[in-house]
Amino acid sequence: MTYMRDHPAMHGLQPSKFLLLALLLIQLLLSTQLVAQRSKSPWQTLSGDAPRIIARGGFSGLLPDSSLDAYSFVGQTSVPDAVLWCDLQLTKDAIGICFPDVKMMNASNIQVVYPKRKNSYLLNGVPTQDWFTIDFTLKDLKSVFLIRGIMSRSDAFDGNGYTISTVQDIATQLKLQSFWLNVQHDAFYAQHNLSISSFLLSATKTVTVNYLSSPEVNFFRNIGSRFGRKGPKFVFRFLEKDDVEVSTNQTYGSLAGNLTFIKTFASGILVPKSYIWPVESQYLLPHTSVVQDAHKAGLEVYASGFANDFDIAYNYSFDPLAEYLSFVDNGDFSVDGLVSDFPLTASSAVDCFSHLGTNASTQVDFLVISKNGASGDYPGCTDLAYSKAIKDGADVINCSLQMSSDGIPFCLSSIDLGESTNVVQSPFRNRSATVPELKSLAGIYSFSLAWSEIQTLRPAIENPYNKDFNLFRNPRERSSGKLVSLSDFLNLAKNSSTLVGVLISVENASYLREKQGLDAVKAILDSLTEAGYSNKTTTTRVMIQSTNSSVLVDFKKQSRYETVYKVEEAISDILDSAIEDIKKFADAVVIGKTSVFPSSASFTTGQTNLVERLQKLKLPVYVEVFRNEFVSQPYDFFSDATVEINSHVTGAGVNGAITEFPLTAARYKRNTCLTRKDPPPYMIPVQPGGLLTIVSPASLPPAEAPNPVFTDADVIEPPLPPVTARAPTTTTGPQTTGEKAPNGQTRVTLSLLLSALATLLASLLLM
Repeated sequence: MTYMRDHPAMHGLQPSKFLLLALLLIQLLLSTQLVAQRSKSPWQTLSGDAPRIIARGGFSGLLPDSSLDAYSFVGQTSVPDAVLWCDLQLTKDAIGICFPDVKMMNASNIQVVYPKRKNSYLLNGVPTQDWFTIDFTLKDLKSVFLIRGIMSRSDAFDGNGYTISTVQDIATQLKLQSFWLNVQHDAFYAQHNLSISSFLLSATKTVTVNYLSSPEVNFFRNIGSRFGRKGPKFVFRFLEKDDVEVSTNQTYGSLAGNLTFIKTFASGILVPKSYIWPVESQYLLPHTSVVQDAHKAGLEVYASGFANDFDIAYNYSFDPLAEYLSFVDNGDFSVDGLVSDFPLTASSAVDCFSHLGTNASTQVDFLVISKNGASGDYPGCTDLAYSKAIKDGADVINCSLQMSSDGIPFCLSSIDLGESTNVVQSPFRNRSATVPELKSLAGIYSFSLAWSEIQTLRPAIENPYNKDFNLFRNPRERSSGKLVSLSDFLNLAKNSSTLVGVLISVENASYLREKQGLDAVKAILDSLTEAGYSNKTTTTRVMIQSTNSSVLVDFKKQSRYETVYKVEEAISDILDSAIEDIKKFADAVVIGKTSVFPSSASFTTGQTNLVERLQKLKLPVYVEVFRNEFVSQPYDFFSDATVEINSHVTGAGVNGAITEFPLTAARYKRNTCLTRKDPPPYMIPVQPGGLLTIVSPASLPPAEAPNPVFTDADVIEPPLPPVTARAPTTTTGPQTTGEKAPNGQTRVTLSLLLSALATLLASLLLM
């Protein structure tokens, strides 16, 4: 009462007004302390602390949602203070269980166990048929097992017999750091004489609940005063903007404009990520001010809807890590928490990759080699793809060399122009040919067009997963950029201050010499000389790669450039004698990912010792091809390209990664977790074959024969043939079936019309 005695004017205030003034003074003091704390922190969260990682249903991106293993796996793979999220449902006998929804068909086998107990209720005003939790006692549910709730995910764990857990089960069987209960349908339960509030008040006597969320205003109004000061944080959950909140009859979009009202009963809001970063046609729009507005109102902001195996905005290049970083480290704001099905990736984003800055130092030594530039973002081998690869931090850029009919070397992913250009829609579509030495189907080959003709073509981005998975790369830029000659490519690299080197891939050299009179080896050497690489006017490394030993032998005879031997097939081992043969003409080796981590049914089955054996004999090992699309990775890597890269670099010890998304690999090199004495679990290489140990025997993939062993016979080849004399090139259109072109190429063996149609179909499938 000292303050009252020293300020007589205060005696005239009514107690309620005094209490209100005191509360305002306390809030002002706390706000001042909070601002001071935030000013010292790199985090733009409300508290200045790092964003919380909330594991929705545990590690539900891999294991069945709400299973004990899914919750347990979070502790093995994520930040120590990760929050476990439980979707709270009530059974017929008022027991609280953790299950994704009040409807049970989608994430359990209940329709198999109780095929005749399907029911119909009004759910949010909509007649809905399903199996509902309110129709089953806990005893009934003992025989019901959890399965994947999203059908695109692996079914390998559906047979593990995961039972449904009560809230108390989760709390007692796991060492909970923090627990989040989400109440999605309080009004629905109340309509059926079941009380979420009563359950919570009883359960929290023995279970610590740190966060409580709901999309219903009345739920918080009814329960708010029934928890003491040490109760959970109340978080109001926003649904889609056009959905109507049942208590106020307002849309959630409308409520989002009245955050001061939300502050009267909640300390935070949970919003779909589109509230923060809107998306149109799967491209990001400018971010909204919802995070800053909420922080001004004193509300924490939690973002939901994160999963590594969902479609995300094209701006993120299929990289979930990039998406998380845009919510926590964008220079303008940071959300206070991320609700994710893959808490490992969210943990890595917050702890290892945030606040790196553009000048962060490299933490691990390996080469990032771009596959035809940033070919996951732009058409490969174009000026835009190469420029982006350099900007993204590639150490080496790659040119897949092709030859035009007039002997100009240029960069393109395939000798068949139809695979990566619009040639089948061009006036040159009548140049189609069948060349059995190259492929069984007809194609329009680079050696059928002059360079001036090729320059008129539009490049096409390659979509390796459009046919099976309907995944498309950056549609807005699917035909952007210009094709570049080898000379342009070399000059671009020479003028870069950040590149370490270039890699030129040479294939089909023997065919080009013998049948087309084109010498790819000479063309490359001449271009390197003209660009100043042979006289040491540039420090840029030059690597020549081929699957043909004869090509590399020829380069070794004529130059001192580094040579890289590519083992095209997946192998399980290599003979010492074969390694000795390779060393005679190669300075490094390229192998495929499955030669490091063999897999079956999208699970790794183990790890070979190829990398170790090659390195032991002084041959660096580069591995290809890394892609960001989650379908390109075995499940062991958790649909996260960074996890896959880490397992190859830190786990297998490869010397370089050949990737179509160099930004992902370059960013990995700079992450701050790599130099820690005790790396966190999300930066430890995966255990090869580890996931198969928790798959039920009935769900194990069938055993497959091991990949072959690479032998001397696979290495040794006859020398390159001499270059045949070339007759004058003609480009006047089709010839009769079976005739030979003047330069020796075989013409179409089927009708020209059918060949052109076949090429057109193949091109359309790639778009």
